[in-house]
Amino acid sequence: MSATADRGNPKAVFGAPRRLSSRLVYENPWMRVREDQIVRPDGVGTLYGVVEKPDFALVIPRDDDGIWLVEQYRYVPGRRAWEFPQGSWSGPAKGDQAALAATELREETGFIAAELRQLGHLYPAYGFSAQAIDIFLATGLTPGPPEREPSEQDMVQSHFSDAEVAAMIKTGEIVDAGTIAAFALLSLDASS
Repeated sequence: MSATADRGNPKAVFGAPRRLSSRLVYENPWMRVREDQIVRPDGVGTLYGVVEKPDFALVIPRDDDGIWLVEQYRYVPGRRAWEFPQGSWSGPAKGDQAALAATELREETGFIAAELRQLGHLYPAYGFSAQAIDIFLATGLTPGPPEREPSEQDMVQSHFSDAEVAAMIKTGEIVDAGTIAAFALLSLDASS
């Protein structure tokens, strides 16, 4: 069996690791961190740190003239940056990912979309987390007042052309991996 024949299915060639134990090492309302003792298919044991976070939705607000982005301060990198509206369900609120995308769009920008179409399902950091991101394209935008959470009070929004967004990625004004991946999916969608 050739490696090419099983491209995208490494279990067919190598097998899967086996988890021996798992223990919770940290937890807060937004995330959990666990340590898993595993044995790789070659018989070597190792430790894996795993971050558990809920899946989130990212939405691309698009109109005839371009794309809307939001900018806010992000604590971990210690900077403000432009990104597409995004987030996960908080507290007891739950629903499907399309409903989450519509909620994030309304909360962060005030827009309500006539059409919301999923462009992709990705894993932004699958080396240490199973958290996934669902990317949606929002069109037919009706403006309204944002309903931002307290942590988003410094958020601003602005409209950009596709060329401006591409330039912002190149210059490092946009550094959010989800936003960059979403822009790539949007570009691929437009070319098909």
